[in-house]
Amino acid sequence: MIGQTLDRYRIESKLGEGGMGVVYKARDTHLDRAVAIKVLPADKVSNPDRKRRFVQEAKAASALNHPGIVTVYDIRAEAGIDFIVMEYVAGKTLDQIIPAKGLRIAQALRYGVGIADALAKAHEAGIVHRDLKPSNVMVTDEDRVKVLDFGLAKLRDAVDASDEVNTQTVALKTDAGTVVGTAAYMSPEQAEGRKLDGRSDIFSFGSVLYEMVTGRRPFIGESPLSTLTKILNEDPPPPSRLAASVSPDVERAILRCLRKDPARRYQTMADLKVTLEDLETDSTSGMQAAVVSGRVRRRPPWMWTAVVAAALVAVAAYVATRVRRSPESPSPLRAIPLTSLSGIKRSPSFSADGNQVAFSWTGPEQNNTDIYVQQIGAGSPLRLTSDPADDYSPLWSPDGRSIAFLRRQTDRTELRLIPPLGGPERKLADLHPVGAFLRSITLAWCPDSSCVVVTDSSGTSKRDVLFAVSVESG
Repeated sequence: MIGQTLDRYRIESKLGEGGMGVVYKARDTHLDRAVAIKVLPADKVSNPDRKRRFVQEAKAASALNHPGIVTVYDIRAEAGIDFIVMEYVAGKTLDQIIPAKGLRIAQALRYGVGIADALAKAHEAGIVHRDLKPSNVMVTDEDRVKVLDFGLAKLRDAVDASDEVNTQTVALKTDAGTVVGTAAYMSPEQAEGRKLDGRSDIFSFGSVLYEMVTGRRPFIGESPLSTLTKILNEDPPPPSRLAASVSPDVERAILRCLRKDPARRYQTMADLKVTLEDLETDSTSGMQAAVVSGRVRRRPPWMWTAVVAAALVAVAAYVATRVRRSPESPSPLRAIPLTSLSGIKRSPSFSADGNQVAFSWTGPEQNNTDIYVQQIGAGSPLRLTSDPADDYSPLWSPDGRSIAFLRRQTDRTELRLIPPLGGPERKLADLHPVGAFLRSITLAWCPDSSCVVVTDSSGTSKRDVLFAVSVESG
């Protein structure tokens, strides 16, 4: 498919291939940016189960908005080909960078914290990954982790996850008759085809963390069946037996993830993340203490007298200075520009986390007003819209998933939504306010992001009033 075009995406190169599709790097010719496209092979389209799981991946992942999760922009079909358009991430998968003897403990814990944070977000949204493994974790060129491929995700009821609740799931058998997932990283309950929740991902995460610190998998068999047998019946060797640098606390955390009984593992990914953060802090401070300790041991005994004397002199000088001086006033705050772009820039709207700002701009050619997003303090702005009509008044939703904006046409004003990273727009409503200019339209989000409040005329020759427009139904 190299060189072909799907919809508006020009295929440039092949990135990889798995059981649920082939991934290509492509160029979005509309927004002029690199994207990743996952294509379901043509011979699999006729299989309803595979296609259902393929569509499920897009729906599950598109509901998540997290820096540690690969963003899904769109799901489309072109010329009989089903494909997902995703964020392109430059880097390598985790299985490509784990050395034979494992990563440094501090590095493994840092990656672990990032993975746990991403999965905690997914679990909060009621999504279980079900196929966590090193090849499904990207390490970017900036050395950050991103979880991808929710192709086997199962949506559970976010309110009640009891056994009696009917949940959306997928068939547990693949074409070859094996259990869905990757054998070496499955939880015992997944291997047995039982009902799953977030604790299954915790077991898989423990297997990934085990491999990161030792360089080998916790369960190794001669075949997928023998591997599953070990997962169900055997305990893995303690990580410290394979890597002496693994501390007792780190080993205890890993083995707790790998307990057969879900009730005896960590119960939430959020709690596991906190544990790993503490271990990461201890690991870093331990290395610093070792360096300092090594330096102290090399100093001759007489040096301690000089050090103590110097400290006393420094304290005396500090006290004398504080007595003579009045307290200094803090440095005055100063404003700095978010952008240095030429042309007209209006209506800034910050994302909920304060890391990005959306605004309207007349563009580098100053010939059309469109919506742009700027990462605070880094990079160039991302252009979201390119319609010939003028786009104004962007407003970020409280949940961070959408940007509402106004598009002025000849006879009306359109209320539209667009994802913060670009993608297909969606028109919510046509507005016909009495006011002649866009600035006469009030635009605000409902607190729960379920609706947008706008001003519009309630009829011919009638005054403008406030309407709440449902995001779901328009």
